Amino acid sequence: MTTTTTITSSPTSAAIDTPQIPPGKALLAAFASTFGWALDLFDLFILLYVAPIIGRLFFPSDTPTLSLAAVYASFAVALLVRPLGSAIFGAYADKHGRKRALMVSMVGVGISTALFGALPTIHQVGVLAPILFLVLRVIQGVFVGGIVASTHTIGTESISPRYRGLMSGLIGGAGAGMGALLASVTYLVLSEIFPGEEFDVWGWRFMFFCGLLSTFFGLVMFRYLDESPVWRQLQQARKTKGPTVVVVSPLKRLFGREYRAVMLVNLLITFGGGATYYLACGYLPTLLNVVAKVPHTQTSQLLMYGSVATIVGALAFGYLSDLIGRKKTFLLLGVINLVSLPMMFLGVAEPGSLTRTALYCVGIGFMGGAIIAPILIFLNERFATELRASGTGLSWNIGFALGGTMPTFVSLVSSSPAQIPMVLAFFAAGLSVIYLIGSVVIPETQGNFK
Repeated sequence: MTTTTTITSSPTSAAIDTPQIPPGKALLAAFASTFGWALDLFDLFILLYVAPIIGRLFFPSDTPTLSLAAVYASFAVALLVRPLGSAIFGAYADKHGRKRALMVSMVGVGISTALFGALPTIHQVGVLAPILFLVLRVIQGVFVGGIVASTHTIGTESISPRYRGLMSGLIGGAGAGMGALLASVTYLVLSEIFPGEEFDVWGWRFMFFCGLLSTFFGLVMFRYLDESPVWRQLQQARKTKGPTVVVVSPLKRLFGREYRAVMLVNLLITFGGGATYYLACGYLPTLLNVVAKVPHTQTSQLLMYGSVATIVGALAFGYLSDLIGRKKTFLLLGVINLVSLPMMFLGVAEPGSLTRTALYCVGIGFMGGAIIAPILIFLNERFATELRASGTGLSWNIGFALGGTMPTFVSLVSSSPAQIPMVLAFFAAGLSVIYLIGSVVIPETQGNFK
């Protein structure tokens, strides 16, 4: 423990002011972080948008909700291995830089996503089909964990302290909304190109092929993106200190006495927020398609409205955390969500006009983006620079991995599609309570960027 104490009190862990960075470079870092995370969520949302089709082709069942549960379980598999990806790529990013970790993980996510489109179905190769599907989900999940470790640090480390909450909302929430919006547009275009039953044959495959956008973006960003100035300053401080500085593994520190309690408390926020996000934005396509019986084309349009609302909600509450602090923003969001989200889940599937359904979609999307907006910067401010990528990535991915299992449980608890809205309402209320408990016990972190 002596070694750990020495490093904690060393100059490398002291408060580090953000070095001056040209506005153009800061904007590029913000764009890379946001669009990198957006493409990651685009790759994940592809599966959610075609979940009913994947259920029939890879996990067929006489009970529709069981097929959906299997698809969402495969979604959860990728989430559950994301902490492994964060451990691998986060340690790499803390040691070798955020830029390289971003490039490698984005190329990996793009290729693994595109391979889903080439998989044979259960009707072609039998039980081998779901096995191959799950293997690819594991591989994809590892690379996604690496994207979190890099995108969730390089942007906030490159921006002025007064806008870090806004950047948090831009990357974590708005980036997710942009990914969902991109998936919605892709869904709409391919629904037109492959109408009706043709979409069930070819359309879903081309949606996965579009995952190669992540690979292309990763290669381009590696050429033009600069390394995080905060991380470069830390490396310079280590060189100045000389070879006497002993560097302890980030993972040892994070799960040791120094940060163990921090990691556990972080999970209340990341699990509560992550689970709510996946129920709000992740389950919405199934809610519209399976429960409300909205056709493919109209579903894609409603999801586009919801995605825009996600972006607006994330930016609004991310910036609010700069004005009133992270803790107060979390508390406010917990209360609003507890009251509004169950009501909207119950209303969105009720028979009525498409306009009313669209308004509920907008409300659900708005809260989905808002609930996770301050999480990224809160996590950044909980960890010193030398282990920020590892700490942020693991805290985010463990909480969101556990939260990502909630859609599976919703499908399992619902004995029929008609019961899904009520089950969603109960789950949303319970998760809001967990989020509120986390909001009460966490400290205020604004300005604590070391």
